[in-house]
Amino acid sequence: MEEHNVRYKKEHKRETRQRIITTAGRRLKLNGIDGSGVATIMKDAGLTNGTFYAYFSSKDQLVATAVADQMRAQHANIVAQAAPGRVGLEQIVRWYFSTEQRDTIEDGCPNAALLDEIARSTDPTRQAYTDGALVLIDDFAARLAPHDPLSARLQALGLLGMLAGTLQLSRALTDRQLADQLLEQGIRNALALLDAEQRN
Repeated sequence: MEEHNVRYKKEHKRETRQRIITTAGRRLKLNGIDGSGVATIMKDAGLTNGTFYAYFSSKDQLVATAVADQMRAQHANIVAQAAPGRVGLEQIVRWYFSTEQRDTIEDGCPNAALLDEIARSTDPTRQAYTDGALVLIDDFAARLAPHDPLSARLQALGLLGMLAGTLQLSRALTDRQLADQLLEQGIRNALALLDAEQRN
């Protein structure tokens, strides 16, 4: 019985920690790092402020952990699920430039939602982002050049930059029609880049 209780407590603690991380990821993408306080995140998670310090030493530690988690989730749920090769890259591009992905910021890509703030964040947060971005670009590169992924790493990084920058611009525009047209143009630009890479 005691062993069961210990197992339950460990599992409960792990689940609570993950709930805080997932909730923080959504809130950070929606309101930004600076606009998301610990109190708001904990309220979103249905937990007290005091509970926070049982899991994290500071907001900075939570931000770095949440960024790493968001990047991991994006890879696992979107990128890794796509078909192999160029077909999969096209699936990723079309998902990325969908109006749904653009309009549901809290459920969308952490790159476009947080990139400008990550650049001004702590070293651990920037490292968490870099590690996650490298996983994405290595996956892109393996699809671009299956026999020599290292040769396509820079092109894959350029593709990630194109995706994030175009989506950020589309989100910023008040003209909905123009914002939608930009996403469509983003698809054409990204596919043209992929086709050019495959010809090289």
